[in-house]
Amino acid sequence: MKLLVLCALVATAAALPRFGMLADSPVLTDAPKQHVINGLLWKVYEDIHDPDLKSLSQTFDPLSGQYDDDGVFAKRLMKELNENRLLEEKHWFSLFNTRQRQEALMLYNVLEHSTNWETFAGNAAFFRTRMNAGQFVYAIYATVVHSPLTQNVVLPPLYEVTPHLFTNSEVIQEAYKAKMMQNGTSIKSYFTGSKSNPEQRVAYFGEDIGMNTHHVFWHMAFPFWWDDSHESHHIERKGESFFWVHHQLTVRFDTERLSNYLDPVEELHWDDIIHEGFAPHTMYKYGGSFPSRQDNVQFVDVAGVAQVRDMVLLENRIRDAIAHGYITGRDGTVISIMNSHGIDILGDVIESSTYSPNHEYYGSLHNTAHIMLGRQGDPHGKFDLPPGVLEHFETATRDPAFFRLHKYMDAIFREHKDSLTPYTKEDLEFTGVSVHSITFNNKLTTFFEDFKYSLINAVDDSPQAQDVPIYAVIPRLANNEFKIDYRIDNNNEREVMATMRVFMWPKYDNNKVEFSFNEGRWHAIEMDKFWVKLSPGENSLTRSSKDSAITVPDVPSFQTLINKTKEAMTSGSEVRLEEYHSSLGLPNRFLLPKGTTEGMDFHFVVFVSDGSEDMAVAGLHESTSFNHYGCHDGKYPDKKPHGYPLDRRVDDERIITGVSNFKAMDIKVFHTE
Repeated sequence: MKLLVLCALVATAAALPRFGMLADSPVLTDAPKQHVINGLLWKVYEDIHDPDLKSLSQTFDPLSGQYDDDGVFAKRLMKELNENRLLEEKHWFSLFNTRQRQEALMLYNVLEHSTNWETFAGNAAFFRTRMNAGQFVYAIYATVVHSPLTQNVVLPPLYEVTPHLFTNSEVIQEAYKAKMMQNGTSIKSYFTGSKSNPEQRVAYFGEDIGMNTHHVFWHMAFPFWWDDSHESHHIERKGESFFWVHHQLTVRFDTERLSNYLDPVEELHWDDIIHEGFAPHTMYKYGGSFPSRQDNVQFVDVAGVAQVRDMVLLENRIRDAIAHGYITGRDGTVISIMNSHGIDILGDVIESSTYSPNHEYYGSLHNTAHIMLGRQGDPHGKFDLPPGVLEHFETATRDPAFFRLHKYMDAIFREHKDSLTPYTKEDLEFTGVSVHSITFNNKLTTFFEDFKYSLINAVDDSPQAQDVPIYAVIPRLANNEFKIDYRIDNNNEREVMATMRVFMWPKYDNNKVEFSFNEGRWHAIEMDKFWVKLSPGENSLTRSSKDSAITVPDVPSFQTLINKTKEAMTSGSEVRLEEYHSSLGLPNRFLLPKGTTEGMDFHFVVFVSDGSEDMAVAGLHESTSFNHYGCHDGKYPDKKPHGYPLDRRVDDERIITGVSNFKAMDIKVFHTE
């Protein structure tokens, strides 16, 4: 079936009106695909606005599509639909709910196994009007992240597609009032809690919508449900990446706490109380408000999920495996973890993903813990409350207990990492290369800025009330752009490839005691990693903070995507959204941790390693599409472990500080109000 949507242009804020075919111009760009995704996600809780997409949803037959699996998943999903087994359309959705996840993944697999764009778009339009909105959004986002058919499509910011998961309920209520009164407005939003709650000082971190989006997209790019037998490739080092991204969130959260004169977060323990309660002040689109949790709640069994003793048992089995240095496979085989690859296996076990070598024995510590913690407000289902914030990747970091949970898991990972043999001087040396100097071009400063995003998709449509511009305005942490000059000497007679690895950690702990090198390196925040070619002699490199491989720019607003797509389709040109193709990193503005007014002291380190030995993908020194968290085909471009060379214990810091390809200096990060 010829996809009529390819002939359409894009929407205005209120709707996506129909336009004619571009005269005498074959469609050669990605703009039509961007247009379709825009149209499908616009007002996702309402009927489809675009006439062509709406027509397609009524006429397309999923069983007539082209698939590389002979339509197995399409037949399965249609059977579930025809037998009325799917989740009702107006209901909450949680990926941690097994049945709801299965349904969403049925749609994901239908889209992922579509072999042409007509089949992809036809299925998306068809099921958009017949499936639960939350399941549909998840399936579309996950597919766009992974499908070759949508490689250059930029997904609209989730906080404008499903604003309820990112916005306080008081603001949502004001948005409804504004639409009812037909008054366009900007509504000031605040972080949850009050000044009497010390955790309020760092609420800006856990509730930052850019950081929330980063967390969601990482779990979409590295999903625990990924099954190689249904996919086109294996995701390399998925378990290790699970460890690293959450380790970075945990050490960053501790750094934010230090800058706000708070003690580091303490580990959560199953036999201890949950010290901090949490009131989310957030509501579902359908299903009521997110449950609250009181202070000093004791862990209790959660009906239908797990008993507390089960969690203790799983933890002990994993710690025993670390102590023995091996994981026991399903068939009883011994799988050593006493090597660089061990962290990857351990990550698959702890999360756990389908890559776990023995899910039946080691269970799913991470995923089950999220549910256990999220359900403590109604553990027996007595009040039929919807899932807690920890049962959604979009909302999990809002709860301070998220960081307690991951501090607990981070300690398990460290137990393993510290059991490995430290690097030797021979492991660390890069013959002939030395870091001569590091210079910052300007003062490192953080500040809070107001950020405005649209709530137009948060409120229902009504024939009596036209759309009016409604925005939420919330303060967010940002830092000034800064540049770093690196002077590196290559004393070899030939050009060499180098990997630049950049980290920083707080110089002092909460008691103003200087961190030892071994303790500090575990608190290191990764700032950048990139590849360069070093010519013989002196090399001067300048790197902007905005170029960091750790961060990405903010995705344009939904309306900006609509406008850019419209312009591209009108002119028959490319949409030109290359810089937004990856959404995995932290926001650019979020690279620096918050400083203090007097300047917070940090230890800044640079390590240059042999890029010819490190790189697993050719041309990284000239690639503009390198993704720090992995390539599109699942291959990870760096052979070294995440955090190298700071990932293993350092018994004698002179071994690492004594090599010429390592350089350290002290810096200050200032915060201005």
